[in-house]
Amino acid sequence: MIIGAQLYTVRDFAKNLTDFEETLKKIADLGCKTVQVSGTCEYEAEWLNEKLKENGLACVLTHIKASDILENTEKVCRDHGIFGCSNIGLGAVPGGKLNDEIYEKFKADFMPAIEKINKAGYRFFYHNHAFEFSKSADGKRFFEKMLEDFPAEKMSITFDTYWAQFAGADPAKALLSLKGRAQCVHLKDMTVWERNENRMAPVGHGNMDFEAILAAAEQVEAEYLLVEQDNCYGEDPFVCLKKSFDYLKSLGMKF
Repeated sequence: MIIGAQLYTVRDFAKNLTDFEETLKKIADLGCKTVQVSGTCEYEAEWLNEKLKENGLACVLTHIKASDILENTEKVCRDHGIFGCSNIGLGAVPGGKLNDEIYEKFKADFMPAIEKINKAGYRFFYHNHAFEFSKSADGKRFFEKMLEDFPAEKMSITFDTYWAQFAGADPAKALLSLKGRAQCVHLKDMTVWERNENRMAPVGHGNMDFEAILAAAEQVEAEYLLVEQDNCYGEDPFVCLKKSFDYLKSLGMKF
């Protein structure tokens, strides 16, 4: 398993191409060699390919707009081929919430696009938040329905440890249900702040059992462990990434 950086963590430093280029250099200076491109400014595939190579980085996953996945599937695949990424990701169900009607629409809309992505030789990834763990009218959690309706050969899961814990699930146990489809995992820690507020924290600096999570990730044959912290609460996001990297390296993980 390889440690990488989810660039959504440093999205505020990638709002234009000049800053994005500098951010890639800073990520590389941390010793990182693997990134997920998400939350950045718009870019041309050729530009990204050039800048990744200049900094010795590989993009192993993206988050792409739902509209592009649905309406420009072939271009999305071509672009990923240009910058050498075989994993095409969606950050959430459009609208960021789920009920039975929304879920059925998601399934109907995305299945044809996913099949095109698979046929072109790419893997499609869906990233969970907490709302996928809510229950549908038939009593099943939407997360379970997704796993049933989208088999592993069609859809992988970018498993987010924080949001699973936030939803009340045991992240290690939930991860164990994803063998063969959790090639990319978002490592994100949770701590408790004033008045019982849950906050995100650098990995190893919160309350989550990452030794169990990493053991589960190894068991399901995860390939990339992408460190993410959506909110750094005023602390430098690059410093937060370094704290996470240092903790993971102390456990024997490598870039």
